[in-house]
Amino acid sequence: MPPDGRRRLTPPEGLSVWATAQRTGPVQRRGRYVPESVKHPARMLPAIAAHAVHAYTRPGDLVLDPMCGIGTTLVEAIHAGRDAIGVEYEPRWSNIADANITHAHHHGATGRASVVRGDATRLSALLPAALTGQVALVVTSPPYGPTVHGLVRPGADGVAKFDNAYNDGADRGNLAYRDLTGLADGFAHILAGCAVLLRPGGIVVVTARPWRKHGQLVDLPSAVIAAGLRAGLVPTERCVALLAAVRDGHLVARPSFFQLQAIRKARAGGTPLHLITHEDVLIFRAPGISASSGFPNTTEGGVVA
Repeated sequence: MPPDGRRRLTPPEGLSVWATAQRTGPVQRRGRYVPESVKHPARMLPAIAAHAVHAYTRPGDLVLDPMCGIGTTLVEAIHAGRDAIGVEYEPRWSNIADANITHAHHHGATGRASVVRGDATRLSALLPAALTGQVALVVTSPPYGPTVHGLVRPGADGVAKFDNAYNDGADRGNLAYRDLTGLADGFAHILAGCAVLLRPGGIVVVTARPWRKHGQLVDLPSAVIAAGLRAGLVPTERCVALLAAVRDGHLVARPSFFQLQAIRKARAGGTPLHLITHEDVLIFRAPGISASSGFPNTTEGGVVA
């Protein structure tokens, strides 16, 4: 007991809560990503990818994102001295990912990275066979639907939404256009392809969260866990990546305009919904033990801001 009589708690060495939104997404990306990156409808927070890379890999390891979007996982990996490869279905986003990799190298990133354009449900046909058993870490996130909150612009007729869709709807090959059953099936194929590329004991980190459709809760995290099991992966951890800041012991949510509007309408109608403050982080391990990794089945390094 300290002299002042107040008990102080020592935090555990490995925490399941990642404080990854102490800074807003735009602040995290400012200067680190090309301006066009903001146009992607569902960008992973850079701090989430960076935490996963630092917790589960060492310099020189290979990181894979089979649905890399604007290349957030790849950028954070090469800034940390890892190598990375990404797969992206839509040319628009893969071009931005390429630009972000080049931008990262101009700002001192030492790792190597590349983006392959194609359907991630066919990883074995897209990536070289030489990569089999070489990947240390997979970091990715399934889509939440064909349209998300995107950006808003006030106008004479109210608030307009833009940059909120993966494409114009003409190409339905993106997993975002499937229902939950189809999404889970496609994601299981992606994870099965990742399992072949992972080294023994390699790690898969998937961010996901439930959402509401017509008032009903869609349990995406459970679907992801089932997809991982189908792919032959072993669930090892379930963590929380904060989308809210921690200030003076309280969470400060960072909702979009439409999230805030939906919560207000629900509460006015008697449904006690709360603002979204986190994403689930579902962590799997490839069967076998990697002699070169030596990482425990806990999150190393505690919490990062």
